[in-house]
Amino acid sequence: MCRWLAYSGTPVLLDTILYKPAHSLIDQSRNAKLGVETTNGDGFGVGWYTDESSTPALLRDVGPAWNNRNLRELADHVRSPLFFAHIRASTGTAVQQSNCHPFRRGRWMFMHNGAIAGFHLMRRDLSLLIDPALFADLEGTTDSEVMFYLTLTFGLDRDPPGAVARMAGAVERVGRDHGVDLPLQMTLAITDGACLWAFRYSSEHASRSLFYSSRVDDLRRLHPDVAFLRDISQESRLIVSEPLDDLPGAWNEVPESSYRVVQPGVDELYPFAPVPAGSPS
Repeated sequence: MCRWLAYSGTPVLLDTILYKPAHSLIDQSRNAKLGVETTNGDGFGVGWYTDESSTPALLRDVGPAWNNRNLRELADHVRSPLFFAHIRASTGTAVQQSNCHPFRRGRWMFMHNGAIAGFHLMRRDLSLLIDPALFADLEGTTDSEVMFYLTLTFGLDRDPPGAVARMAGAVERVGRDHGVDLPLQMTLAITDGACLWAFRYSSEHASRSLFYSSRVDDLRRLHPDVAFLRDISQESRLIVSEPLDDLPGAWNEVPESSYRVVQPGVDELYPFAPVPAGSPS
């Protein structure tokens, strides 16, 4: 499996969220506490948005994040209001750059922790569901990238939660067709650069961990001495595979079978369930 974080809010240096926390994503790459694997060293990726382009920039590499000098250099110089960062533990597909998250198409970014059980059995059938106009841009061999392209196929531009629900429904239907009763395990994040959607779901209803940060004003009252909290706006928030520190009251678990929308104003939490393939988009 993998670990990831998504940040949205006041523009910050990547270093602030990637390296500085006590249990940072870099620390988790060697010492994950809540993941299936302790070590997540099969590649990494970072994506971010700038004012100059609606298309996010990506840095991805196949080595471990903890000793990548280019990532360390970049983190001290890149500032953005929206970051995705991901460290990979392969579930069987090759360790190669095209298999590292986040994945990108146009303004969209996508990253995932989890797996499609029996993917080697289902890969052809799932791939054939991808819109032919999109299929040529599929670069890697992971179940995660297939999930992203299915989500694009099922209407991501029009209805992100609905597209993810139809993707999940398609995976479960194809899984059942191949005798896999509990095929889907996912915590995933999607963004278009303006809003962020984070989903927690699994066919067995025992999903991998996912947390969101508490409101900034609440955190300031609880922890007035934390300098970082004085410098960010109320719009700033994090969603993470596991907490970045042990500050009391800082982290809240995303409920099972739900998704959270991070957006200007009030964030929203909704229940999530797959939609059977073939339902109207």
